[in-house]
Amino acid sequence: MKEHIFWDGEKLILLDQRKLPFAEEFVTCYCLEDVARAIKDMVVRGAPAIGIAAAYGVVLGVKKGFRRKDIFDILINTRPTAVNLRWALLRCFKEMDEGKDVEIVVKNIHYEDLEINKRIGAYGEVLIKDGDNILTHCNAGALATGGFGTALGVIRSAYYSGKKIHVYVDETRPYLQGARLTSYELLEEGIDCTLICDNMAGYLMQKGLIDSVVVGADRIARNGDVANKIGTYSLAILAYHHQIPFYVAAPLSTFDLSIKDKDEVVVEERDGDEVRSVFGVKVAPDNIKVFNPSFDVTPHPFITCIITERGIIYPPFEENIAKAFNT
Repeated sequence: MKEHIFWDGEKLILLDQRKLPFAEEFVTCYCLEDVARAIKDMVVRGAPAIGIAAAYGVVLGVKKGFRRKDIFDILINTRPTAVNLRWALLRCFKEMDEGKDVEIVVKNIHYEDLEINKRIGAYGEVLIKDGDNILTHCNAGALATGGFGTALGVIRSAYYSGKKIHVYVDETRPYLQGARLTSYELLEEGIDCTLICDNMAGYLMQKGLIDSVVVGADRIARNGDVANKIGTYSLAILAYHHQIPFYVAAPLSTFDLSIKDKDEVVVEERDGDEVRSVFGVKVAPDNIKVFNPSFDVTPHPFITCIITERGIIYPPFEENIAKAFNT
């Protein structure tokens, strides 16, 4: 997978995910405000990748003499649901207080995320059987992380181990991260895949064409409730009804132990024009009201297990999540 987050010592360079898969263009961030804009406008997206980009934003802010509070306030409000952003900012500030160079701290965050994803993939691929048809939603691949991916990391690892697998890719309206980004990554790897509309998933399950569902996460409460791209909850209910395993792949940095359950998750709502049009092409009346939550929250009873860099967490989730953090 091509690199998509570059740091040259002075500026942050991001592959513009809004232009994929039709063009590989880059956006250069020269200052803290540029990074905030890139996160908010979804030049970069995916919880771990947002955290990495925000951490480089800290470096740029420090270089320009911004106060920590101002750096935090500018970045934290860009995408409120993805907890990795807050985690990355707080880690930067903590290690700066310990006397560490912030640029080295951020490079470590970036490198560690790649290694964490590979460990998630190694743990998760044992859940995938040879010949499986896997359904995934949104993009939880290399583009959404420091590289390799969480949900797609599991799929990549299964493929690299020699298993013959096939992936059904949800298009993931309204921003089409599945259609544009996940299909792009899978085709680049040579992994057999088929694109479907979001509302086709239940029919495929009914026909016996799905063996498991693997998704990523943007925030996980301490009881195991999972916030992820809108549409994830629907898939979990469908999988539960059809007795299909529903796997979540996420690093420990995606867990938010400060919140008890789904009721405490703040769900970002985005501009209605993302629904009224598809990349500049209008598909609805200009004056139609739109509800556009970017995420939903899947209650933990519908989740089979959560795959992390420290192993697979099974129910009872609250108890076993706490154990994972105390390991």
